[in-house]
Amino acid sequence: MSAESAINPLALPEVTPAEFDEIFEKLKRWGQYSDPARGAWGAVGPEQVRAAAALVRSGRTAQMSLPWNTVSGIDNPQPALHMMVELGDREPPEPTCNKDFLGVAFHGKAVSHLDALSHIAYRGVLFDGNPSADVVNATGTDFGDVAALRHLVTSGVLLDFAAIDGLDWVEPGTAFHADDILRAEAALGVRIEPGDAVLIRSGHFARRATLGAWNPDVDGSAGLHVDAMPLLAERGISLLGGDGDSDARPAPTPGIGSPIHVLAITALGVPLLDNLDLEELSVACRDEGRYKFMLTVAPLNVPRGTGGPVNPVAVF
Repeated sequence: MSAESAINPLALPEVTPAEFDEIFEKLKRWGQYSDPARGAWGAVGPEQVRAAAALVRSGRTAQMSLPWNTVSGIDNPQPALHMMVELGDREPPEPTCNKDFLGVAFHGKAVSHLDALSHIAYRGVLFDGNPSADVVNATGTDFGDVAALRHLVTSGVLLDFAAIDGLDWVEPGTAFHADDILRAEAALGVRIEPGDAVLIRSGHFARRATLGAWNPDVDGSAGLHVDAMPLLAERGISLLGGDGDSDARPAPTPGIGSPIHVLAITALGVPLLDNLDLEELSVACRDEGRYKFMLTVAPLNVPRGTGGPVNPVAVF
């Protein structure tokens, strides 16, 4: 696929830098959270957790992380590392041990990961007005690290855009607008409520399994259009994720490559989940006849980290 063929009319209309800045200012929630380092995630309290737990009926679960990918490829230029550091060949006393080493540059297209609030700066500034150059250095971040997020239990909503149109996948380059979110809610019998985590399925990994890998930054990916974010902000979501990185690519914003990242993380204080494998969840939602479930997200406790690999789990 060429870069030109990925450009889909659904990614329009174009949003000028001035229009984008106006949207950014309108959505900004700086100064609104008691713990800015947790942002919208920290606003989820016991009430939302109890409501999420009430959704558990069958006990079925669905995990969302991709397999640990150690193979270099067009969408994995920095493959994860997995090597053995002990093979049970030491002298007794018993027991002998087999031990592993893992390493990964997770901010990319091949690892299911969480973006903390320190991950994205716009015009040099992180969420809540923290200058990135002042708080992030070679040893990590002093604001908005992944350790501040801790665990999250809330209600998750799957907007399965491929399923509502009877497709295995939506083609790269497609953008989902606010009207598409409303259409998905109606088709799936679900409504996004304050504190919910919203997951966007385009069928990215179903397409990859069938047609092979591609570079989403060059050849496009399905995701949200900028005009979808005011609706999600109005609904008061706590977390946003998808089987891409939530951004439609090519982006409709000249000079701004990841506008959804900017609006979610930097303006709203909403962490992102990138590169989720939502195929198992899609089947579970279809079989269970509902697209709302309890969601648990427990990121690695990495002080000063801008995010980390994660395996969210849905419970029905």
